Amino acid sequence: MKKKVFFILLVLVFTFALAPNVNAQCAMCSINAEQGVKNGNTQTAGLNTGVLYLLSVPYLMAIIVGVVWYKKYRKKNIHLNMRKEPINLN
Repeated sequence: MKKKVFFILLVLVFTFALAPNVNAQCAMCSINAEQGVKNGNTQTAGLNTGVLYLLSVPYLMAIIVGVVWYKKYRKKNIHLNMRKEPINLN
């Protein structure tokens, strides 16, 4: 179990560490940001960062809810009373 969690975390770290620079804007937003920067406007410089921030919040909330739900409802030390005789599926 620990190896599986470690592997998943390692893959996530490499995915986010080696990801190229992402532009998460629609066509109109990117054109306005490019034109604003060319014209000397500094307010549009953080537009891409803001869009990425707004994009990441729902995913982080879903992950937090999933982890809390998993930790709350998982059951430990369950003994299953399985029958020893084979099951015939004929």
